Amino acid sequence: MAANNGIMLDDNKEPVALPASFFSRLLPLIDDLAELKLTIYCLSAIQQKEGKRRYLRLAELESDERLATALSHSGERAHDILRQSLGRAVARGALLEAVIQTGAGSERLYLLNDARGQSLYQQIKNGEWRPSAADDIEILPPRPSIYGLYEENIGVLTPMIVDSLKDAEATYPQDWIEEAMRLAVESNKRNWRYIRAILERWQQEGRNGEKSGRRLGRRKPARSRQRTANTTLARR
Repeated sequence: MAANNGIMLDDNKEPVALPASFFSRLLPLIDDLAELKLTIYCLSAIQQKEGKRRYLRLAELESDERLATALSHSGERAHDILRQSLGRAVARGALLEAVIQTGAGSERLYLLNDARGQSLYQQIKNGEWRPSAADDIEILPPRPSIYGLYEENIGVLTPMIVDSLKDAEATYPQDWIEEAMRLAVESNKRNWRYIRAILERWQQEGRNGEKSGRRLGRRKPARSRQRTANTTLARR
């Protein structure tokens, strides 16, 4: 196979977390490539859902062209492969399958087999809850990280800028940082000093009447903290 020299992984998007148990318990047991692809897809897709009750409908899995391409590059038998892979994932215990009755017939829902998924599964099984139109939330696209946003809109990510962004990430909500970057672009002030000034003002005065809920004191930059630690050790 010819090597693909293009960028396959975009680290400028917000990462998706896979539970440690996936690698230690589940991955060693999966011996089917289509099942592995489907399981990773479901772990990612359910994380991107919003709200307390998170699940995937069979209909939305069948309509996802990216998933169909991943399961069958030719597109042929994609639905058959999907259903077979779902059956394997349910039998293996990675997913829970719940069947509900609607006016149009039965509908299959798929949940992660974790504490939240098991709780929702029992509610469905006991007839205590069923999805409504308000619960049908589409899968959200990956959210860009603040590092990707900075590099795409402000400038080069130098080591000092990365340290500053890490400090800001620990001090301010992500939506504040994103909004401050947007304002910097609109004002043609594409530099970190301007962005930081906006964040500090919001921290002191509030942003649209909203406080960050985090401590007001600014952290020492990462490099300064390291120098302080080294000085302390040298004095001992």
